[in-house]
Amino acid sequence: MRIGVIGVGRIGRYHAGVLRAHPAIERVIVHDVDDARARSVAGAIGGEVAESLEALLGSVGAVVIAAPTSTHAELIRQSVDAGVPTFCEKPIALDLESTGAIVRHVREARVPVQIGFQRRFDAGYLRARQMVVSGELGTVYVVRIAAHDPAPPHESYIPESGGMFRDLHIHDFDIVPFVLGQRVTEVWATGAVLVSGMFATYGDIDTSAAVLRFSEGTLGILSGARHDPLGYDIRTEFFGSRDSIAVGWDARTPLHSMEPGMPDAPPDAYAFFVERFDAAYRAELDAFLRLARDGGPSPCPPEVAEDALRIAVACDRSRAERRSVSLDEIGDRTR
Repeated sequence: MRIGVIGVGRIGRYHAGVLRAHPAIERVIVHDVDDARARSVAGAIGGEVAESLEALLGSVGAVVIAAPTSTHAELIRQSVDAGVPTFCEKPIALDLESTGAIVRHVREARVPVQIGFQRRFDAGYLRARQMVVSGELGTVYVVRIAAHDPAPPHESYIPESGGMFRDLHIHDFDIVPFVLGQRVTEVWATGAVLVSGMFATYGDIDTSAAVLRFSEGTLGILSGARHDPLGYDIRTEFFGSRDSIAVGWDARTPLHSMEPGMPDAPPDAYAFFVERFDAAYRAELDAFLRLARDGGPSPCPPEVAEDALRIAVACDRSRAERRSVSLDEIGDRTR
């Protein structure tokens, strides 16, 4: 299969390299608004450069979109209109109206589309989901969610990110309902600026907390930070009536126990998201290639991006209005 990669910044370059090494891929064709960057990546992986988006879409059997967030919706639209199976990094868009429009467009086009929520392909989260489905966890009482970046993003990224709940926590808002098999029904969220005053300049936060209520009564406790001095820390703990488990707790977890006899924080702690989720990223692309080849239901359809965004929007409203917010307030799901 010949496959296109649109946008070859940090994550696009990574995807292009993974795809080039995949046995099902004959050729990787890249396109980027920065032509020099596109040529650099193509040269590094032995790929080709498409001179235009139209040329790329007309020459590939599938496409991966890793361009800036503001371009995702239109690129998905153009790709499915060309009849090309499409993978797009999260999110579809930062607002519900644009997201819902693409969900409807994809449904009408009947072209396979997969959204890049890679945690759905992570071995730990998949095992946790299996334990919920099988009843091994019993009744899940509480979920604790930690999301800590090692360092804040460049200031230019902040006004384009959509804010901490729509950017950093959007993965949490997707994966926890996926594991539990429950919808979020209500949120109470707050935040602070403790890492850098530049976040306040853009009305954003760098430290977050929220309480989530799920449809079967489970409670979620969420925390996040734009700086963790030990590394990239993504953990989720599930406490049930039959077992208590943690996802993201291993020999490279950037955490230092204060209990006597426990080892120091690991010197090779995860530095960033590609290290932490390398296997999951590879598994989601492998799943997408099967989807593009064989068709069938998408393992991560556009609707899930809309569901996660609705939770983030509810958290933003809760923080702004200093009250709990029901998901019933946040528009209708496109179903």
